[in-house]
Amino acid sequence: MTEFAHKPTLTGDLVVLRPVDEGDYDALAAAMADPDVTRLTGSHGEIGEEKARQWYRTRKYQTDRLDLAIVDKASGEVVGEAVLNDWDPDNQSCNFRILIGPAGQGRGLGTEATRLIVGYGIEQIGLHRISLGVYAFNPRAQRAYEKAGFTVEGVLRDALLWDGEWVDEMVMSVVAQDWKAAAE
Repeated sequence: MTEFAHKPTLTGDLVVLRPVDEGDYDALAAAMADPDVTRLTGSHGEIGEEKARQWYRTRKYQTDRLDLAIVDKASGEVVGEAVLNDWDPDNQSCNFRILIGPAGQGRGLGTEATRLIVGYGIEQIGLHRISLGVYAFNPRAQRAYEKAGFTVEGVLRDALLWDGEWVDEMVMSVVAQDWKAAAE
């Protein structure tokens, strides 16, 4: 059994993060279909419904990643997903990504979801470093990540070609000692 085999439910003031499953497909597909979400995540192309349903159906069995649905406590609706993936057990690190659909934006849900899953990764799993990438045209997300303890490490120049224009990607991370110091 690996550290990611356990799929927790994490509860905050605004959101509940719980294991994602196939039943979340409709809400997540609607979020991913939003043109702003597509652009801000740099998502090219579409995934077919059956392939996406199969993906969500198998998340609970993955031992090398953690996929959690973001549930808005006010409405009870799934508004996105928070994921720890690209696990490197030898270096106690992984990647983080988050997707929040229009129904969950602008109310601090993403910031709280980020804090919950990062806290779990560092405090419960024992990760030393969690990194992410955020595109230059998404300063709102960059601010949310900074509120959750991430700092900019560098820039991947021209990392995304979007609508015929090259876009930089900021690399950000949080390390355990900084996370723990901020929590004190």
